[in-house]
Amino acid sequence: MGLSDGEWQLVLNVWGKVEADIPSHGQEVLIRLFKGHPETLEKFDKFKHLKSEDEMKASEDLKKHGVTVLTALGGILKKKGHHEAEIKPLAQSHATKHKIPVKYLELISESIIQVLQSKHPGDFGADAQGAMNKALELFRNDMPPPHPPGPRVQERAGI
Repeated sequence: MGLSDGEWQLVLNVWGKVEADIPSHGQEVLIRLFKGHPETLEKFDKFKHLKSEDEMKASEDLKKHGVTVLTALGGILKKKGHHEAEIKPLAQSHATKHKIPVKYLELISESIIQVLQSKHPGDFGADAQGAMNKALELFRNDMPPPHPPGPRVQERAGI
């Protein structure tokens, strides 16, 4: 499941474009997540009152959280799969404090891919998309929830 050196290079090349403007990328990722999956908005007390895309775009708190999310993800991606120290506190806080279902990590991963496709079509072709999908899957797989798995995880495990 690991990525080759070439795949990591594709991931980090496009991530360099993200880092050139983290605020707009982060904001767009969260807006896509919330518009495409409104149920995810309920997990964010600071944002659940935001109903329209215009309200979301005007929210400084949403923009700041987008920066936080993509900055943390960038730090993890740069570790090229050797991210245990970065993942553990993130997994703990998202599972216990924020109570974020693992499914939501899949949804935000989809939003990240969509934003990269729309903002960087020339730098995010099929190879780069495949590599980023693998990197995000590696990240998700390494964020085991410290709480009982949900029904979907139980189904896949044959429980």
